Amino acid sequence: MSSNIKVQRICQFCNKEFTARTTVTKTCSDLCAKRLYKKMQRAVKISESDTETQRIKNRPVEDLKAKEFLTITEACSLLSISRWTIWRIIKKGELNAAKIGRRTLIRRLDIDKLFDKMQQTELEAEPEPMQPDHEDYYTMQEAQNTYGISEKALYELIKRNAIPKTKSGRFVSVPKTMIDELLSSNKIYS
Repeated sequence: MSSNIKVQRICQFCNKEFTARTTVTKTCSDLCAKRLYKKMQRAVKISESDTETQRIKNRPVEDLKAKEFLTITEACSLLSISRWTIWRIIKKGELNAAKIGRRTLIRRLDIDKLFDKMQQTELEAEPEPMQPDHEDYYTMQEAQNTYGISEKALYELIKRNAIPKTKSGRFVSVPKTMIDELLSSNKIYS
């Protein structure tokens, strides 16, 4: 049974325009159809090969995840860090390790606990310091203008008398009472 349909299409292999006689025709000729089929088969084989290669690459890490005890080298591979970093963590006491013969072994459970500790310390971060009430504090510029003192002299007085400073954005503030007491009396020269 022949068809009277004539549809303009673009060949999926050679990208040339052709007149198709059916609605499902994808290529302009039998040769292009064979080449397209081979191209698709090649792409499937390449993707299967890539997947297999990736699986083989990941196998050592999966094997390490299944082990209960790891050597230093295995722990380095698992965590992707250097031997010296592992040794520093062990010396700090953050990671337990046992020496058996010539080998140093680390429990997989201890590595997991190490990361649990890190997450807890991140959650327990210090709260932001309270912002000083502007009325009770001088900025450094205000203190300099009020008492007519240079910046260096003011910093030296603050350092010498251990006056606490608080930083808010780009401004450094000091308690008014301590600065007034220090600069209004004759304590400066003593």
